[in-house]
Amino acid sequence: MSFRSLDPLSFRDWRLVPAALAVWLAALVGSLVGWWCALAVGALSACLGVCVLCGLLVRAPNVRTLSPGAVVVRERWLRQGVGWSLVVCGALSMVPTSLRLRAAEDDPLRPHAQRGETALLTVELADRPRPIFSTGFGGQEAGVRSAMVSADVRQAEVGSRMVASHGKVLLLVPIEGWARLLPGQEVRANGELATSDSAVAVLRVRGPPEGVTPAPIWERAAESLRAGLRQAAGVLSDEAAGLLPALVVGDTVALPHRVIDEFRAAGMSHLLAVSGANLAIVGVATLLLLRAIRLGPRCCAVGAGMVVIGFVVLAGPEPSVLRAAVMGGVGLLALAAGRQQAALPALAVSVIVLLLHEPSMATSLGFVLSVLATAALILVASRWTRFMAGRGVPRVIAEALAVPAAAHLATAPVIAGMSGTVSLVAIGANLVVAPVVAPATVLGLLAAVVAGPCPWLAEFLVRLAGPELSWMVTVGRHAAAMPGGTVDWPAGWWGGVLLALLVVATVVVLRRKQLRTLAIAVVAGLLVVIVPVRVLTPGWPPSGWSAVACDVGQGDAVVLATAEPGRAVLVDTGPDPGAVAGCLGRLGVSRIPLVILSHLHADHIGGLAAVLDEHAVGAVAVGSARLPGWAWRQVQSAAERGRVPLLWLSIGQRLDWPGLSIEVLGPRVVDTREEGDATGTEINNGSLVLRATTHSGRMLLTGDVELAAQADLLDSHVDLRAEVLKVPHHGSRYTAPEFLDAVRPRVALISVGAGNRYGHPSAGTINYLSGKGATVLRTDQDGDSAVVGDSGELAVVRRGEPRGPPNG
Repeated sequence: MSFRSLDPLSFRDWRLVPAALAVWLAALVGSLVGWWCALAVGALSACLGVCVLCGLLVRAPNVRTLSPGAVVVRERWLRQGVGWSLVVCGALSMVPTSLRLRAAEDDPLRPHAQRGETALLTVELADRPRPIFSTGFGGQEAGVRSAMVSADVRQAEVGSRMVASHGKVLLLVPIEGWARLLPGQEVRANGELATSDSAVAVLRVRGPPEGVTPAPIWERAAESLRAGLRQAAGVLSDEAAGLLPALVVGDTVALPHRVIDEFRAAGMSHLLAVSGANLAIVGVATLLLLRAIRLGPRCCAVGAGMVVIGFVVLAGPEPSVLRAAVMGGVGLLALAAGRQQAALPALAVSVIVLLLHEPSMATSLGFVLSVLATAALILVASRWTRFMAGRGVPRVIAEALAVPAAAHLATAPVIAGMSGTVSLVAIGANLVVAPVVAPATVLGLLAAVVAGPCPWLAEFLVRLAGPELSWMVTVGRHAAAMPGGTVDWPAGWWGGVLLALLVVATVVVLRRKQLRTLAIAVVAGLLVVIVPVRVLTPGWPPSGWSAVACDVGQGDAVVLATAEPGRAVLVDTGPDPGAVAGCLGRLGVSRIPLVILSHLHADHIGGLAAVLDEHAVGAVAVGSARLPGWAWRQVQSAAERGRVPLLWLSIGQRLDWPGLSIEVLGPRVVDTREEGDATGTEINNGSLVLRATTHSGRMLLTGDVELAAQADLLDSHVDLRAEVLKVPHHGSRYTAPEFLDAVRPRVALISVGAGNRYGHPSAGTINYLSGKGATVLRTDQDGDSAVVGDSGELAVVRRGEPRGPPNG
């Protein structure tokens, strides 16, 4: 960019940007490669700054002969600012940054981490424990069982020797005993060391914390406010009650994981993490209130600054919050001094200060996304708003369109590199929720403040925020379920670079009138072709389908069609509420006369609550088993909440609907064991075994039966022949060839999650089925898999969008 192209209102804004980029580059390469790279980049930046200053001295005109507004004077000031900032920041990158990085690289705890030794660490927590969600599997309930927390080492003991470490470590801890710890508390933790890219070491802790010291008074006060908000939010529905603390302070513990997945797919996950947007909302609301009572700029700046500091303590030291706090502080100083045009230098200062203080933040994705989004709002959104407003678009509408579009375009390359997908609905989803985000955030913050002294007022404020929260959940759910809403994209850094180049090329094309017209015509043509194909006639579900094995990850969910459109029987619900709900939505199923749970392992019942919440369900049917106890209680609770009756199926029962009949073939032995007496294998062998008769022929649904239950079925001499087999236990190696020979399937459906920890499906089982002439479909490779046609012309259709590896 030419210095002369900058207008008088914005030329000063750019002076700190090169220095911020230099500091970021030094911290980034220093963290990824080595401390010496930070030293080299800092030296190069300082030399570049000296060159800029020397060029200024050589070319400097006699400014006294020029008017104050002359272009050459502006160019001199800009060059001087850029030069000195590069020199100073380059020197700082050489000394404190490189020294910090070298100290971290040479920390004496690293060799012990590489050898995986056991250590006893005394640490000071740097943030609140962040919960890690694990998908349910087998007898293990889905939920939060562990957490991670950053900490600074105060004392380290490995074996019987003291280690002089004072670096930053990452603790992986059980949620029990650790969940309520606060920043500033010192604890002793014993565990196994492991290496880490972002810290000196990782400590895997098995037990509770020891020697816990009291938290600072301000942290205890902040936790009291957060607890008051969680308690007040309890008057709302489960999803809204979990969303409010996430929206206000980033607390997602009570938020159903399904909502988190839907927000991620809809491009709305930034609402669940405290960011600069939250702080901006709070700051603007405070300024408006202070201005309404006619306070001057300095008083407004001081009042807003105090609120900003309090909010940072309340929300926690997340990278985006710290970045926004520093930027807000600089902006408030500019307001107090009467210089409101300071957004870009405020952002640059925040980047410089934070990275000099903590160089490892350069690799934090939250920090990167926050800076990119803020820069887009400053540089792009304001320009787009002026462009649309100049062409007759109301300014409010122009800002509502420009802000989410600019932020999404700026952050899309990073998100694409992280997730391997690109959301096509993110801009629209964020646009329609934008009007309610600020009111819900402010109401939630006020509720947190008054929850202690006035609980009734806090509940009133929370109820006012309820409709806004429900609207966000609804938008996220529908946006995530939209056909073609996300497209696959190459993951990794090169995928992000590729999308960034595409975004830049698009912007360049749209800036030229002739190319813009051509581009609009091409996009319109593609939409005319793609939209009818992907949305109006997406090719799914296939016509005449009789059964679909849903891709729900590592779990089971099979949908059996009846002769009535939109009506089907569901056998098992998978581990994930969002996955089974998405499958049913894609199939157009609205009424489910019966949900059958083959057995009570988590990967078969996890989605039950979502099915009951969103569909007209006639009843829930189970077999004789009541283990694990937590799962049986969960099924009873979900059925009671949904006002759906529970039925018990036994061998010999037959259920009929138009176009579908189901007969119960097993289990042959009724399980009456108590909690703790049955192993996972014994619970698997208690699975219901069903034979469904459809217009495509007979289908044998086997749950997770293993060798003993298969032998019982063979010994009973029941007719097991079926055209379609739902292979037992995700295709495990505990499948007897004699059992497969008795079934003689033409189609074998294996419901399995990609990258699962159990090695499912077994290559031996697949090879045996294929060798007998069966067509084998795997949901981890084929996605939702449908059986179509009649028994004489049986066929299969693959949807081809498999789910990734499970979280658990």
